[in-house]
Amino acid sequence: MALKIRLTRLGDKGNPFYRVVVAESRSPRDGKFIEILGTFDPKGTDDSAIKIDREVAMSWIAKGALPTDTAHAVLVKAKVLEPKKQPKVKKSAPAKPVAKKKKEK
Repeated sequence: MALKIRLTRLGDKGNPFYRVVVAESRSPRDGKFIEILGTFDPKGTDDSAIKIDREVAMSWIAKGALPTDTAHAVLVKAKVLEPKKQPKVKKSAPAKPVAKKKKEK
């Protein structure tokens, strides 16, 4: 059984409100979940927008629950997790144009 930490959508049309929950990976987005970790209001102010129970979230992560990309971003904003370190990609030099050979007559 693979566990995910993810968001379930609540609220009216045009006024979203999310719960951060632990759910089995095969259950639907707004379906059955195991535990509520907190809430996230994307339209709220910075201080009251995210409410996460840090200890419960860390215990689920220790048990092997993996956050989705969006849930990870919310947990980083709530200072529960550290941001993912992106590997630096080296940019290669632009390709030089290939000179066309002239046809000999």
